[in-house]
Amino acid sequence: MAVFTEEEQQRIRKAIQEAENRSSGEIRVCIEKKCSEDVLDRSAKYFYQLNMHKTKLRHGILIYVATVDRKFAIIGDAGINSVVPADFWDATKEDMLQHFKYGDIVEGIVTGLKIAGEQLQKYFPHTQDNINELPDDIAFMDGD
Repeated sequence: MAVFTEEEQQRIRKAIQEAENRSSGEIRVCIEKKCSEDVLDRSAKYFYQLNMHKTKLRHGILIYVATVDRKFAIIGDAGINSVVPADFWDATKEDMLQHFKYGDIVEGIVTGLKIAGEQLQKYFPHTQDNINELPDDIAFMDGD
């Protein structure tokens, strides 16, 4: 799936790594062209498929984007959801949307990663024994 250039993919991976290097949290980005169901249901499906719910502190965050259908969501696991403000995910989506509206998907994703990383750093700071529990690559899905 050639949604992003290699340079754009590298930029997203770098933003994931930067966010994770300042915290013990885990962030994944999931991309597909079409979303054939409710975007939150689809995000939750991939959250579990990508084993995001298996982090030790339940502090995984998934940014999901369906590029052709222009749908996206950002969801977190129980650990992060229990500490961030109630409107955190909606506020983060609004910040991302400011870039998506102008067709800059990569900048929108990077913005979401930075904001999520700040919250992870605040509530789940980096520790000496921190291990990377999940891959930092972009998960490209086929969609239907």
